[in-house]
Amino acid sequence: MRLHFSLTPNIQTIPFDYQHFLIGVFHKWMGWNVIHDEISLYSLSWLQNGKMTTAGLDFSHGAKWFISFWDEEMCRQLVTNAMNNPDVFYGMVVKEIQMQETPNFSGKEKFILSSPVFIRKYDENRKAIHLTYKDEEANYYLTETIKKKLSAAHLDYDVKIYFDKNYNASKTKLVKINGIENKANFCPVIVEGNPEAVKFAWNVGIGHSTGSGFGAIY
Repeated sequence: MRLHFSLTPNIQTIPFDYQHFLIGVFHKWMGWNVIHDEISLYSLSWLQNGKMTTAGLDFSHGAKWFISFWDEEMCRQLVTNAMNNPDVFYGMVVKEIQMQETPNFSGKEKFILSSPVFIRKYDENRKAIHLTYKDEEANYYLTETIKKKLSAAHLDYDVKIYFDKNYNASKTKLVKINGIENKANFCPVIVEGNPEAVKFAWNVGIGHSTGSGFGAIY
């Protein structure tokens, strides 16, 4: 299930690296202790409809934002808490929330990104290596990550995920969250397998750290 938020315009310029504010709002509504350290069976998009200025981002006509959940009860809990405490940040307030049921999908779907995909692996010294869409191992880790999430949800579906190599405008971006830089990917993804697994991916997102604003798809 997906929640679409309509936010009022900001009254202060929003910094380019604003994603940690979104994470903070999500945890304020959801309750940090409820989901802290759990594998993220949800995904957060970035804000939409903003304009870039020299100082940051401006949402003079308001912003759009969505959060997707595999657990529909958790989704409804967040709606209640958001309505009771609608303040977001930099003067923006929740104006409207719309619920979207998970669509039906075929066994092979291409998705574009609402937030970039982040993938990492660890070397023998436990040092994190951030992978890009150009790396041969990237698709393997995309698939393994969704399989772990399926297992956490007690589901067993055939699935594989891979970057769309035919997309010519792919790029990477360093995204700083709480002072930590993460190399993430703007490249469409293809999810192939059981249609129920495709629905699952649409909700929980693609790659690592979907609960921190990476890998939201539509």
